[in-house]
Amino acid sequence: MLKSRLAAGLVPYVPGEQPKGGKVIKLNTNENPYPPSPKAIAAAKDYDFSRLRLYPDPTAVLLRETVASTEGVKTENVFVGNGSDEVLSLAFAAFFDSSSSPVLFPDVTYSFYKVFCSLYGIAYDEVAVSDDFTVRISDYLDREISGIALANPNAPTALSLKRDAFVALAEAYPDKVIIIDEAYVDFSSQKSLVPLTKKYKNILVVKTFSKSRSLAGGRIGYAIGDVGLIDTLRSVKDCFNSYTVDSLSASIARASMLDEAYFAECVEKIKSVRAYAAFELVSLGFRVTDSDANFLFAAHEKKSGRELQSALRERGIIVRRFDSPRIADYLRITVGTREETETLVSALREILARA
Repeated sequence: MLKSRLAAGLVPYVPGEQPKGGKVIKLNTNENPYPPSPKAIAAAKDYDFSRLRLYPDPTAVLLRETVASTEGVKTENVFVGNGSDEVLSLAFAAFFDSSSSPVLFPDVTYSFYKVFCSLYGIAYDEVAVSDDFTVRISDYLDREISGIALANPNAPTALSLKRDAFVALAEAYPDKVIIIDEAYVDFSSQKSLVPLTKKYKNILVVKTFSKSRSLAGGRIGYAIGDVGLIDTLRSVKDCFNSYTVDSLSASIARASMLDEAYFAECVEKIKSVRAYAAFELVSLGFRVTDSDANFLFAAHEKKSGRELQSALRERGIIVRRFDSPRIADYLRITVGTREETETLVSALREILARA
């Protein structure tokens, strides 16, 4: 047998399609439709490529200092990694035990959480969201648990919880880590929960440069929390790979984070197009959740998700659909540019007119 028992039993995460060749409108992986900050691009052009012969700083201290300054925390409270997926994976390994007590997360959420649990042999319980896809915090209380992971806003539903919900969890489980995955928080009406990390030593907030800062290809993510959590993360990371953030990506990420004006401009444009797209989809007979992210989660009253996804693909538009019973008829549609969104709406109008 050429596989370990662990590898033989794994069901890996399936990433969104990355089409190769041909002109398509790619609305399936929640990438930012706008280029990175001009300052980030300049940093890439000015980078001294002779540095690539050297290992990068294993702690990425300059990037951590920039993140800390932007987020209003100390450098010692920041951990950085190769995308937020790596940060989340290390956090699952660092804080959730392979005991009989499960990690809790919603049954409709980022599917990587289940994969992490399978990889590390962690018991988990997928807590059912309500019929309107909202997370009921009462379902997470008074349980024997190893920890909790919640995306806020959630994916793929695009819905957010308010601050009080996480305060309730932190206070109910003071000796358990509550991971808050804020990949989409910059598009949300709710503020980041980073300030809670100063009061609650069991809250870890995870963020990414992939969405709002247009650096999905740069693979930079970070976590903010109590120094005890951050030190533990670093210890686990160094058991896998001491150099997870390369020096080029770190330089680009720093420059991006320092360009707050460009960041704010892009976020506002995405919010504006999101509102337009939601309005048009509702007018076409779609049910659309109240999106707090850079994507829409929508199902049509008459056409199945599979049919719509296929018909859009025939017209060169790629959207995401999850083949799970509760959400099989929903499409997750990234908010693109205004032009891309107008093309999407026109295509859907044509498809539905032929129904």
